[in-house]
Amino acid sequence: MRFAVGLLCLAALLAARPVLAQECDDSSNQSQLNECADLALIKTKAAVKEAYDEIMGRLKDDPEGRERLAAAQKAWDAYSKAECDFSTGDTVNGSIHPMLSLECLDDLSRQRLDKLRAYLKCEEGDLTCPVPAK
Repeated sequence: MRFAVGLLCLAALLAARPVLAQECDDSSNQSQLNECADLALIKTKAAVKEAYDEIMGRLKDDPEGRERLAAAQKAWDAYSKAECDFSTGDTVNGSIHPMLSLECLDDLSRQRLDKLRAYLKCEEGDLTCPVPAK
């Protein structure tokens, strides 16, 4: 539930963002680069939420499966934060740190998105896939 509420807040922030895609392509100051990295992460997290929600919908008749997916997502979120804290730790006092941290989170979120989308492509009878076919 907190995951969904958090992503709804992120979506609201995304709608209010003054940054345009062109500004991200042409940005030359660190503050703008940080905001662009934040915008990219917000978009990726929205796509993750969409895939997650679709999987939850397919698991509507499988409460244990829904619990396992929720636990996996919670663990993934914790792992992503810890991994990015570690991998960007040497820049923690620099102005580039927010951008590097956001880019790390975006990269890991894209990996999660790829995995969730793969689950959505499971074929009927695939015993290696935890998500029922459409």
